[in-house]
Amino acid sequence: MHIPSGFNIVTPYFFVRDAESFVRFLIQGLGGEETCRSMRPNGEIANAQVRLGTSTVMISEATPHYPAMAAAYYLYVEDADQAMQLALQHGATLEMAVEDMPYGDRQGGVRDAHGNIWWLSQRLVDEAYQP
Repeated sequence: MHIPSGFNIVTPYFFVRDAESFVRFLIQGLGGEETCRSMRPNGEIANAQVRLGTSTVMISEATPHYPAMAAAYYLYVEDADQAMQLALQHGATLEMAVEDMPYGDRQGGVRDAHGNIWWLSQRLVDEAYQP
């Protein structure tokens, strides 16, 4: 099996209204980098790809056939407090303040303007999760 560089076995694909502003949030609010974009004849994003760390996500403008849908994502970051501030500065709203968790992560949560929840997590220990 061949998987393109920057992609993983599971790759999130976002269908959102106002895909342009969502791509902007991924870049400015979560520190992503746009790597690819194709447009529809009407000027809407058909497919954009944004790399977040070692993962790529795909984004498309919602359509009646593929309506907008929100979900929750767990995003590992270098510094959870800093990532939280950046996301909030770029339009996210607070879901949960950053704090140390019993499973070894420092974590907080935000909701973006498109309804997605992002759990911003900084791993504090170099070991597997313990039940």
